[in-house]
Amino acid sequence: MDFLFSENQKKLRGLTRNIAKEYVLPKRSYYDETEEFPWDLVKIFAEAGLFKCFIPKEYGGTGGGITEACIVTEELSRVCAGIALSFAGTGLGAYPILLFGNEKQKGKYLFDLASGKKLAAFGLTEPNAGSDASAIKTTAEKVSDGYVLNGIKQWITNGGEAETYTIIAITDKKRGARGASAFIVEKGFLGFSFGKKEKKMGIRASTTRELIFQDCLVPKENLLGKEGTGFLITMKTFDITRPVVAAQAVGIAQGALDEATRYAKQRIQFGKPIFTFQAIQHKLADMATLVEAAKALVFNVALAIDRGEVKSSKESAMAKLFASDVAMKVTHDAVGIFGGYGYLRDYPVEKMERDAKITQIYEGTNQIQKNIIALNLIKEIVRKI
Repeated sequence: MDFLFSENQKKLRGLTRNIAKEYVLPKRSYYDETEEFPWDLVKIFAEAGLFKCFIPKEYGGTGGGITEACIVTEELSRVCAGIALSFAGTGLGAYPILLFGNEKQKGKYLFDLASGKKLAAFGLTEPNAGSDASAIKTTAEKVSDGYVLNGIKQWITNGGEAETYTIIAITDKKRGARGASAFIVEKGFLGFSFGKKEKKMGIRASTTRELIFQDCLVPKENLLGKEGTGFLITMKTFDITRPVVAAQAVGIAQGALDEATRYAKQRIQFGKPIFTFQAIQHKLADMATLVEAAKALVFNVALAIDRGEVKSSKESAMAKLFASDVAMKVTHDAVGIFGGYGYLRDYPVEKMERDAKITQIYEGTNQIQKNIIALNLIKEIVRKI
């Protein structure tokens, strides 16, 4: 993949890989066990300038794009996908502002996000609105000095830790999905609080909480875009950010492949390393091929997005679909290569399989990704007729 990257992108990859090995690796098991949010590591990421990588220079960033976000996410996820989400979740919360914010909004929020002084989060999902995002019930009633939000958001990455939230709420119930709008909500706004911290199968170092709005007044200048464009903002954001989820999946898979290969060289059975057995060799070969294929797809899509060449949701959906399925298969096979040891928390591959599952679920389940891909295929055929 090296030929695809600029020198700056290669340097970013090297920097992130070193940070992951030196700082994240020693803390991986600790944060998985305690489920604490890794603020000490977030500080290190911020000091290294990682949060700047996808923010334009005029707002305190280094001028990169989604490719840089994917590079950082992959390298951090190669060691710990949960810890990586402090970065990736901030990207998801920041991109609606990057894409649809006015100059005043960008100036107010992006500098702090670029510096890592503050984290961001994105609030769409609700207790009864998962795959059917159009079923959201959170409302935003227009008043003289802004909007009053009421409702609950569920399963929000960085919830409670982030300072800046992009929230989708209904401003006109009569218009259905076209009646949704997007708002920038700050931690500390009166009427904005947090519910329970979820206990999860994987990504335990990432905080997942409810967001609760009880007559929360949001200033009118915090409306993002125009009224009624909330779902447009959501879909356009996901078109950009889904490759980051895919990069997370690639990182998990690469990490599992690394661990399985290392173990196969060290584990002695029947008087020789299990790597010498053809069954293990073939399994590792299949795993390596899948990882490389996923990596090629993900970064080709990311680079195409940054060049402005991706015109539909199809490519991003393909990247997430394929990479997340690869992550599940590769981590599952890695546990198999470890045998009984792979089932123990003393070894990292059981954690990697637990972490991999979420990549098939959030930012749209893989069944939703298949719907998106198929619908875009039909549209392409119709346009050609």
